[in-house]
Formats: sequence, C-alpha cells, structure tokens
Amino acid sequence: MSQLKTRIQDDMKAAMRAKDTARLGTVRMLLAAVKQREVDERIELDDAAVLAVIERMIKQRRDAITQFEAGGRADLAAAETAEIAVLEPYLPARLGGEELDAEIRAAIAELGLGAPQDLGKLMPVLKPRLAGRADMAQVSARAKALLSGQ
Repeated sequence: MSQLKTRIQDDMKAAMRAKDTARLGTVRMLLAAVKQREVDERIELDDAAVLAVIERMIKQRRDAITQFEAGGRADLAAAETAEIAVLEPYLPARLGGEELDAEIRAAIAELGLGAPQDLGKLMPVLKPRLAGRADMAQVSARAKALLSGQ
C-alpha cells in the first residue's frame, strides 16, 4: 500500500476520533475516489497515481467554485473551498516561478529542443517530473513561452 494512501486512512481515523465531520466527509470522498480507480483499473495505486486522483479532485472543485460564484452561490463556493483546504496538504510542496522555469529549461536542454512546435515533445517529459508540484496548465504556458524565447 502506498504511503500516501496510508496517511489518508490515518487522517480519516483521526477525523473520526475528533468528530470533525467536514474533514471526515472530504477524506472519505478522497478514499472512495482512490478505491474506485483501483477497482476500475484492477490495480493498487502507487503514490503518483493517488496524487493524480487528488489533483483531479482539486481541479474539479476549482471549476465548481468558478461556476458557483458565477451563479451567485457563495455558500456552495465556500464548501468547495473548504474541501480544497483539506485536500491540498496531501500534495507535495508547489514549485515557485523560478524553480519551475529551471525544471523546464533543464528538460529543454536535455531533449535539445528550441522551437515552439516542440511543446508536444516536451510535455510528456515534464508531466511525470512535475506531477503534484505544479499546475500542468501553468507548466504548459511557461514551457511555450520558454520555447518561444521569452
């Protein structure tokens, strides 16, 4: 069993003991999503796959917040924000702008790329390296800018 999955299960037990229903609900939802993916794919997820599940859940909540705010439902947006606050601590430390640029430049140099059309070759290399440590949309935008020479 992955270390991250074990940590999440321990957090669920702690939330049960503390009678923290909001946190418990979110952690249970996360474990259910992990279990569902394991059942669907008939595998046991490693830490990287669990991180992918967490990232997807956070992205879904951010999208929902945008929709709720557009619809004038601040109460529902606040609930989604609270769930994000429970999920984010499971992600590794996020890379800052300079660190992210350094990682992208290193991959560009490693692959010998230099044109904007090389983005399709660069992203498959960056994705596993930066999973959980950076927003992939931001990585793509920065990579495109660096390949363009900006």
